[in-house]
Amino acid sequence: MVDDCGFDVVAPNGGAVRDLLRVRPGGPVDLAEIDPRSTPGLPGPEVTWPDRKTWARRQLTRLGAGLAGQQEMLFAGAKAEPGVGRRVLLVLQAMDCGGKDGTVKRVVGAMNPLGVHIRAFGPPTAEELRHHFLWRIRRALPPPGNLGVFNRSHYEDVLVPRVQERAPEDVWRPRYAEIGEFERELTDAGVTVVKVFLHISKAEQAKRLLARLDDPTKHWKYHPSDVDARTRWDDYQAAYAEVLARCDTDQAPWYVVPADRKWYRDWAVAHLLRETFDTLDLGYPPADFDIERERERLLGTTGPVKVNGS
Repeated sequence: MVDDCGFDVVAPNGGAVRDLLRVRPGGPVDLAEIDPRSTPGLPGPEVTWPDRKTWARRQLTRLGAGLAGQQEMLFAGAKAEPGVGRRVLLVLQAMDCGGKDGTVKRVVGAMNPLGVHIRAFGPPTAEELRHHFLWRIRRALPPPGNLGVFNRSHYEDVLVPRVQERAPEDVWRPRYAEIGEFERELTDAGVTVVKVFLHISKAEQAKRLLARLDDPTKHWKYHPSDVDARTRWDDYQAAYAEVLARCDTDQAPWYVVPADRKWYRDWAVAHLLRETFDTLDLGYPPADFDIERERERLLGTTGPVKVNGS
């Protein structure tokens, strides 16, 4: 496979990553059955030898170049037809230390920030609590032509109230249906939604939390509540499993990315985005002016033009 920038990109093994990582439509989700250290779609050692990590990171560089080209076409289309262009929304959910920030940095960071709209969602502010839980989400949607990235999202308003018992069940349970209707509204309006759950193990989370304590430059990323949440690990896993099962649709699918191996996580999410962009039939808009006429006007006003210093 050769991307738009001329780089060789090796196709995933066994089919598209979108098919390999998609949750099973219509059925229950058991996260215990999905190994957080597995690497679905990664080519075998005959391709990645001698170091899978190094190979995947090199592929990520090439994938990033292709993603940048696809994102530019998405952005260009909206510039040509303001207010009408398509949008892509990447939703990232994970347990603490699951790799949301790293995914944004290494995968989304390969694209032009001019066309990327990133929003992170923490606990609702006092003002946000005075509104419907989707109010702050609607305000953060990407404009036409942009790749939007939600670092946490509207799903926090189902997960946290349920596990932390901050709201009764008759408050948070109806939100499944409201979220489904909201996402149908988005897709009907031309927003392509990609929802990714970064699936890490409890042991890997502990390792990453300890690394934050050991590194003074990462103390700002640590919060004592992270350890409190670990005591509810099984409850969060059950809550996520229900979210994945109840809120997966063909229009707004959920993907579970094994995330214990950071290099695989990034490789997989990059492929998910690439394959999603491929479905949009992107291209650069044609000129809406007479090219030759503009060339004549330019040369007539500037005189002979030197090319490459010659």
